[in-house]
Amino acid sequence: MFRQRGIALLMSIVMLLLMTLMALTAFKLGKSSLQIAGNQQQRSQGLTAAQGAIEQVISSTQFATTPANAVPAPCGGVPNTTCVDVDGDGVADVNVLVTPTCVSAQIIPVSALNYSDPNDAGCLAGVSQGGGIDGAANNNSMCANMIWDVQAVATDTTNNAQNIVHQGTAVRVAATTTCP
Repeated sequence: MFRQRGIALLMSIVMLLLMTLMALTAFKLGKSSLQIAGNQQQRSQGLTAAQGAIEQVISSTQFATTPANAVPAPCGGVPNTTCVDVDGDGVADVNVLVTPTCVSAQIIPVSALNYSDPNDAGCLAGVSQGGGIDGAANNNSMCANMIWDVQAVATDTTNNAQNIVHQGTAVRVAATTTCP
């Protein structure tokens, strides 16, 4: 009878050890899941900040004339830089540097323009020559689409994690304009 009490005690200690190991494993798995969710949230915030900075640069009136300095009030005095406060505490959490690169300037053919669209009217007006209208011989309009690759690098100020976003855009310019 005394031998059975010793085995019961030993079995209860083994069961306690197994339950402790299971609890520790569950805690570690929960902690890992929380870290993954936090990383995903920071990544999402960085991508959102980068996309917002690209939209700010593209929609700026200075983009067509001075693309290297398109942000009106840059963060920290660095051109084309924006600072984003994600958590609302008044401190910048993400810094975004936007770099626009001109890829090409493609002249718009007259056949691609809409005659009833007032935005296309300026492209259809030609300079008269002795033999016709400028651009009539080669079917080119007076406008071109300047194609841009706009890159935004969002850097988290807490852990220096970076998110890079590229977006293409076109700006209508005079046909004589070339990439800067």
